Amino acid sequence: MRIGIPKETAEGERRVALVPEVVGKLTGQGHEVIVERGAGDGALIPDEAFADAGGQLADGAAAALGAEVVLKVAAPDAREIEQLSGHGVLIGFLGPLTNGEGIRAIAATGVTSFALEAVPRISRAQSMDALSSQANIAGYRSALIGAQELGRFYPMLMTAAGTIRPATVLVLGAGVAGLQAIATARRLGAVVQGFDVRAAVKEQVESLGATFLEFDLGEDLEGAGGYARELSAEQQSRQQELMAEAIGKVDVVITTAQVPGRRAPILVTERAVELMKPGSVIVDLAGESGGNCEVSEAGESVVVHDVKVLAPLNVPSTMAEHASQLYARNLQALLGLMVSQEGELSLDFDDEVIAGACITRDGEIVNEGARAAAGASEVTDG
Repeated sequence: MRIGIPKETAEGERRVALVPEVVGKLTGQGHEVIVERGAGDGALIPDEAFADAGGQLADGAAAALGAEVVLKVAAPDAREIEQLSGHGVLIGFLGPLTNGEGIRAIAATGVTSFALEAVPRISRAQSMDALSSQANIAGYRSALIGAQELGRFYPMLMTAAGTIRPATVLVLGAGVAGLQAIATARRLGAVVQGFDVRAAVKEQVESLGATFLEFDLGEDLEGAGGYARELSAEQQSRQQELMAEAIGKVDVVITTAQVPGRRAPILVTERAVELMKPGSVIVDLAGESGGNCEVSEAGESVVVHDVKVLAPLNVPSTMAEHASQLYARNLQALLGLMVSQEGELSLDFDDEVIAGACITRDGEIVNEGARAAAGASEVTDG
């Protein structure tokens, strides 16, 4: 099987789909891995490391994009899509619920594509869950950003000049990113609270040494796949009122709440920001889907009511080396389901992981959510 690794072209994307460790395992199994020169530069992985692992270096993206299986991090742009083989397989973060135009273009090529966002959240697929592996990095990094930007100590310090009380941190959303943010802020010595509309995560938050912040919104709001369900307008208004009071008492707020395919819910209103102490910090990890904070500006750091509000984009890419390592292992696990014992590509669409992650096949958009987002009627090929 020929596997292609093109250099990522999306702005700010420093990760690479495979690392030499995984390339070596794949070539050791008899697969041919073609790596575009410079593909690992952003993750500080030199071309020689891929070559030493058995990878074949290629000048330009054409050879990698024309491979039987193309592995990417970000969704391909229009130029890359044109170079895909219509009989090939594409795997990456394709944005099936938000990248309608791109998904339509991919379908038109005849490529069989798989989105890592669509891998079912079941026990058997945990090793393939790239959303979680990258969210772990984002949560860790967000806690460090909060500590760096606060301008105050996180831990309690007892000195000859007196005692400094520990910083207080509130993490909104206790999914993978939120739990990692809680754990990291606790390790840094802060007093931490965690909030989530799903009552089931209370035990997880408390197991990390944080306090679970609870509001009575009338019902548990856990939805499919472990994600939070979208709140009604009345529930959202009530939550914002209660949240503003809690936010006004803390030094750092880290927000991680997102609903797949929808705008991120507003958890931090401008009124809540106004109630925070001067010099406080908000780190909004939902900036790419609209932001959890009403005054966030995606990709920017702004000061509002003397509070610094940051909405960094593509946070895992800021730790490209380790993010690439984890991502490559996710891809390796997924590829394991796609290869026969003879080492040939063999897609079993009766397998719930293969079927669930598949977005386009035979010129059609086969994923229901992606089809709704893209407007399947506009796809005429196939």
